[in-house]
Amino acid sequence: MQFNKNDDGTYELDVTGYVCPHPQLYTLKCMEKLQDGMIMDVLIDNPSSVESVTQACTGKGYEILEKTNPKAGVTALKIQK
Repeated sequence: MQFNKNDDGTYELDVTGYVCPHPQLYTLKCMEKLQDGMIMDVLIDNPSSVESVTQACTGKGYEILEKTNPKAGVTALKIQK
């Protein structure tokens, strides 16, 4: 798991290689560290984790701004707190 701040002020969380429930737990924990309005990109390579992270984030009131596939087998979720 890697949690980094990008040069543009957004954050990136890489949870590739992890299976449920870890991506969801790490995502929620990192989102708690952000201030309202901040954006974090989450990289996930487990399809069921994509769904659980999406549901957990929307349940907390976070907005999924974008869902892309930057490379084969990896989904990137752009989430705004």
